[in-house]
Amino acid sequence: MTTLHKTPSRRVAFCTAFAFLLSGVSPLSAQDADNAATAADAAAPASGLNIPQNVQIFGKNDPNNRRAAVRVNGEIITGTDIDQRLALILSANNQTIGAEEKERLRLQVLRNLIDETLQIQEAKALKIEVDQAEIDQTYARVAAQNFGQNTQAMDAYLVKIGSSPASLKRQIQGELAWQRLLRRNVQPFVNVSEEEVKELLQRMQAQRGTSEYRIGEIYLSANAQNRAAVLENAKKIVQQLGQGASFVAYARQFSEASTAAVGGDLGWVRLAQLPAELSTVARDMERGQLVGPIDVPGGFSILYLIDKRQVLMADARDALLSLKQISLPLAPGTTDAQAQQKAAAFAQNVKQMKGCGDVDAAAQAMGAHVVANDNIRIRDLPAPLQQVMMSLQIGQTTPPFGSAKEGVSVLMLCGRDEAQVNDGPSFDTLMSQMEDERVNKRAQRYLRDLRRDAVIEYD
Repeated sequence: MTTLHKTPSRRVAFCTAFAFLLSGVSPLSAQDADNAATAADAAAPASGLNIPQNVQIFGKNDPNNRRAAVRVNGEIITGTDIDQRLALILSANNQTIGAEEKERLRLQVLRNLIDETLQIQEAKALKIEVDQAEIDQTYARVAAQNFGQNTQAMDAYLVKIGSSPASLKRQIQGELAWQRLLRRNVQPFVNVSEEEVKELLQRMQAQRGTSEYRIGEIYLSANAQNRAAVLENAKKIVQQLGQGASFVAYARQFSEASTAAVGGDLGWVRLAQLPAELSTVARDMERGQLVGPIDVPGGFSILYLIDKRQVLMADARDALLSLKQISLPLAPGTTDAQAQQKAAAFAQNVKQMKGCGDVDAAAQAMGAHVVANDNIRIRDLPAPLQQVMMSLQIGQTTPPFGSAKEGVSVLMLCGRDEAQVNDGPSFDTLMSQMEDERVNKRAQRYLRDLRRDAVIEYD
């Protein structure tokens, strides 16, 4: 397991634009299947189980024969529950999903719902309650991020795609309950000494100028019995991510680390803070690169390099910008060719603007609208805009961007506070990170124990 997994005992994050959704997964190639079979054969002798190499299956396992319900310690997960959670996944998929892939995703959703149910049950058994008002408040925050302040619009969207507000609220309840349980029953028993933190701070100072990495991770646990199947699943995930699926969404759905709640984001780490298996790989990664599956103790990891910078050094991409976004909506039915023409005319009109003070009046005259943001870092912008912003002067604008559907926009630079030298994390922040890593390990063991002791019945 990697270090510095941020446990949800610190916070629960629900990503904007429904990043909790995920795309489908393509089947393995024949070569991948052969490799998985070889791995299974190699693992068998170490399992301690009396399983012959040439297994003969009696009876038929039909994955298309769906069971109506599953009982987890007596609590029912219905087929409707599974379908509604699966609908969230399918709605975010930009590719056609075949029956086999859809069924595999359905089984993954069922496993997630079983874990979610166990977490909620354990919290209730320990008298840890999550108020409905708190669930509704978090639901409203997700709606605000995606639909303005309109929860009704999100309600309607969920029903339209075949899901429901209740399904999403159940997911929110599970994350909040597990967060609260860890904070009360696990975190207080995790200790990090001041000497450990001071030692790490000293190592960081010694590493000034070296690189640190912001990494996303999907962690899949494996043992001798299921290692081949987990490896096969990891390869499928990598294949789909390579075709453009959302890493954040896959991390939320598949990762067994508690960083799943924040899309797998480990935050900024140095190579010395990572296990040797991961640090060796991360050292040579470039921004936006995906690597995996990587064999690590206890399972497999898939890494995505979100960003990279130098330890305790100023980075131009940390400059704080004051921006105005000028946006021109396009009429429904506008073709791409028409959008290109309108974008060119729009860009020409923007060039006539006399700096940020003239933007609002000029935008109103051309039927555009303006949104201001005085607190955005260059590194938080999409990659194509970062390089443009690095060279802009006050009052200049980016080239137009957008689409026929979304309209056309430009960003005007109204101010820039240059990046300061990065003094690194504070003592308290570093101690919190180290505590989080240890809480995460205990949380994984806790959930494994709940699975082991659960009574699960399939109807």
